[in-house]
Formats: sequence, C-alpha cells, structure tokens
Amino acid sequence: MVGKARCQQGRKEETSFLIVDAQSVSNTNCAEQKGYDAGKKVSGIKRHIAVDIEGLPHAIGITTANVTDRTGAIDILSSYRDSLGTVEMVLVDGGYTGQPFAQGVKELIGASVQVAKRNELNKFEVIPKRWVVERSFSWLEKCRRLWKNCERFLQSSLAMVALAFIALILRRF
Repeated sequence: MVGKARCQQGRKEETSFLIVDAQSVSNTNCAEQKGYDAGKKVSGIKRHIAVDIEGLPHAIGITTANVTDRTGAIDILSSYRDSLGTVEMVLVDGGYTGQPFAQGVKELIGASVQVAKRNELNKFEVIPKRWVVERSFSWLEKCRRLWKNCERFLQSSLAMVALAFIALILRRF
C-alpha cells in the first residue's frame, strides 16, 4: 500500500532514504506490558517508526519504554530487512549516535547513518528533514485511541498504529 502511495506521488515504489525516531507514550491502567523511560519520565511504551520523505511508514515497532531508541531501531530494521533492501541512507537524531548503531544498520540493510544534531545549529531551527518523522507521529496523535496507550498487549498497540497509518494512506490517496 505504501509503494502504491509513493508511485502516486511520482516517486519510486521503494525508498532509498529513511528517517527513524521513537516516541514514548504513557499507558492507561489496563496495560500489562510497560517500562519506564527515565529520559522523558514516561511509564508506558515506545513507538519506533522508520518513514520515507513523504512520512509514510516502512517499519513500525512497539516496545516497552525502557528499551533504548538504538535497540528499538535495530529491532524494527531487522524485522523489515527484506523490504528495506534499497535503502541507502538512514537519518536519525542525537539519541542514535555511536559506532555500534551505525555498524548494526550497515550490517542489517547496508545503509549508512547520518545523525542530525541540534547542537550543530547556531540558533533554534527545525532540523532539516527530521520534521517529517515528527509530523508522522502527530498524524498518529490525531487518532483518539493512540494519544495514550490503551492496549493491554504490545501487539495490539502495533495493530492500532498500523491501522492508523492505513487510514491515513486511504484518506490521502
């Protein structure tokens, strides 16, 4: 479905550029699987997504919040390895720095990693191309069921995120 949407936008069916990020989301009381993200002070889950330049998802994963961004990104890239064969560049934020992460991405999908750091800018600006993945997260937040994690299991949360992206693609194209 993502490939067809890309073709309608005048792009190739498979992407060569991904933007990866994670979002910590609070849980409601019914959730059985949760962790604590000390950096953001959130008890709940983490949504890991890899989107193309249009903001369309190519890899989605849900983990407990205590899983680091780097580990979650490696997990989703390995899960979707077969469909990411044409990816040449992965853009990430400062939370993904480090040679082990870059080497892991290179081994998994053969892509190089570019880290966009905010401290390299002299003033406050939107980090180039990073806003695309943030916009994708905001699209998810428009779904009433996704503003918090209301699901008991991680697989249910993953299904809800996938359904939200499917609805978004159907509305847009």
